[in-house]
Amino acid sequence: MIGTVLTAAGLFAGTNLDDSVVLTVLFLSSRANGRPARRHIWAGQYLGIATLVAVSALAALGLSIVPDRWVGLLGLLPLALGVRGLLRRGDGDEQPVAASGLLSVAGITIANGADNLAVYTPYFRTVGVADSLVTVAVFAMLVALWCVAGSWLGSHPKVIAAMERHGHWIVPVVFIVLGLVILSDLLI
Repeated sequence: MIGTVLTAAGLFAGTNLDDSVVLTVLFLSSRANGRPARRHIWAGQYLGIATLVAVSALAALGLSIVPDRWVGLLGLLPLALGVRGLLRRGDGDEQPVAASGLLSVAGITIANGADNLAVYTPYFRTVGVADSLVTVAVFAMLVALWCVAGSWLGSHPKVIAAMERHGHWIVPVVFIVLGLVILSDLLI
């Protein structure tokens, strides 16, 4: 059981390290202008991770829900949100919002989850039901830890100061880069 917990923690950390940056940006945006609401960030992160785990589990059972070659198209969501954020800056909006609610946060989490699908699917295929359930429980606890860390970073004075100076560019650029990285999977 300890081995399963440690493996699950390693899988989660390895596939969601980039989410810590995304969560920090989302919490900063929430702190700056109230969008997305903090509860939407938490719920969206849980919904996104739950979707990735469910798709991985189904794929592990042999179902092909999304062909591998199309997973990279999920990068269009954060890319579009980032471009929208840059364009809205010209409309006098001081703080462009990269995500405005639960579904957009979940969408960003899912779009950023190609590596999750690639890692979780073979893992769930090789472990039994009991180990899979322990893994899902560990993931649920770690989503909370990731949200707490993103919220803390999003309230850190130096991070806030940097965002006040450069946030109108940082938020959209993070999502554009994230989208391009995800789309690059199409070329590989």
